Amino acid sequence: MTIRRRHVFYVEGYDPQGATGYHRLFNRELKRSVGAWRFDAKVGDVVVDSGDLAHWDIESSAPNWRVETRYEFLRLEDIVKHRMAEPLPGQFARALAWIADDLFSGALSRTFRASWRFGLNLAYQQSFIVLWPLLSALAGIVAGLVLSRYGVWSIVSVIVGAAVAYGAFRALRLLIDHLIIIQLASSWVNNRKYAHGQPNDFDRSTGILTERIVEVCRAAEVDEILIIGHSSGCGIAPVALARALALDPDLGRHGPKVSLLTLGSLLPAYALHPRGQRMRDAIERLGIEPSIVWIDCQARRDVSNFWGFDPVDSLGHALPGKRCNPLIWIVRFRDMLSDEAYRRASRSLFRMHFQFIMGGNLRAQFDYFMVVCGPLLVTEWQAKQRTLLQAFGPDGACLLEEAPAEASGGHAGVGA
Repeated sequence: MTIRRRHVFYVEGYDPQGATGYHRLFNRELKRSVGAWRFDAKVGDVVVDSGDLAHWDIESSAPNWRVETRYEFLRLEDIVKHRMAEPLPGQFARALAWIADDLFSGALSRTFRASWRFGLNLAYQQSFIVLWPLLSALAGIVAGLVLSRYGVWSIVSVIVGAAVAYGAFRALRLLIDHLIIIQLASSWVNNRKYAHGQPNDFDRSTGILTERIVEVCRAAEVDEILIIGHSSGCGIAPVALARALALDPDLGRHGPKVSLLTLGSLLPAYALHPRGQRMRDAIERLGIEPSIVWIDCQARRDVSNFWGFDPVDSLGHALPGKRCNPLIWIVRFRDMLSDEAYRRASRSLFRMHFQFIMGGNLRAQFDYFMVVCGPLLVTEWQAKQRTLLQAFGPDGACLLEEAPAEASGGHAGVGA
């Protein structure tokens, strides 16, 4: 089935660059996909609709298809910037409380059991928060002891030791900022509150997204409605869709096909916490809803997602009805990029985490821009992965009807 109109709702991760930054990223990375798949695309300017929403329009086409896409962006950047601007001592104290809670609640051990790769990545982030002041203090203590040993007056040793500790703290801050450790810690602190249903920054944004999903579904002016969450945005997007279904149980039966796409999801980490009931409720609600499709994209090369993890089975959910979701789509970044491009990208774990929403210079079974700009439903991309490379001609024309149909792999993904 080819489509002509699509509405995308995009929920970003915990990122201060916001709609303008993501619009630049979209334009830059779209060029790669256009080069690989040989279609034409025109991206409109960013339109800021409110403090909560922005959008841009995309017109994409090839010889036998044309698609108009409204790309609606949930703006969380003001929340992130506000939290990141708070005094460092307060942020640091909350980060230490998050680390202690993860340890003593058992969330960290559950995370390791669910995905040791993700667990190591999480522990890596937490270790920097703990070691930063400890190493700074140790440098100051060593400096003071060395001076005392050589007979320097004790008060001078203390002053010099304190100065060295402060200098080490400032020097390590450069590394901390380069690795965006403070931003990551702030994300975990605030997303944990959201997952636990505590007073938080994201409830208002979730409500606005919920209302927009219902509004667009009821208008029935498009062929596909695609709700996309990336990274920590995979906590907000499923909750918003579950709430939309509570407001309108016939949401996916109005006309447009409604799908949820989670990319590099942190949702399991939130649901694994003993107090993450909000996340588990959303998983349960979507897991049994036949009128929508939830596709969870996972990549082995991204250590910031739960590769090979089933959000229903692995969490031990006893669903109150027949399971419908999610479908697991295993994504191979290596297939999307040339050797040189892949080597460059793989130098950064953060860059790999973003590859889900970035372009590839090779045709591959998963391509973000063909999903959001192309002529096929996302459900077809997931179900017919092996035929996609033959489904489009050298000029970008869609030849899918000429290719043999392929059955969906059910809940299992394709590839590794």
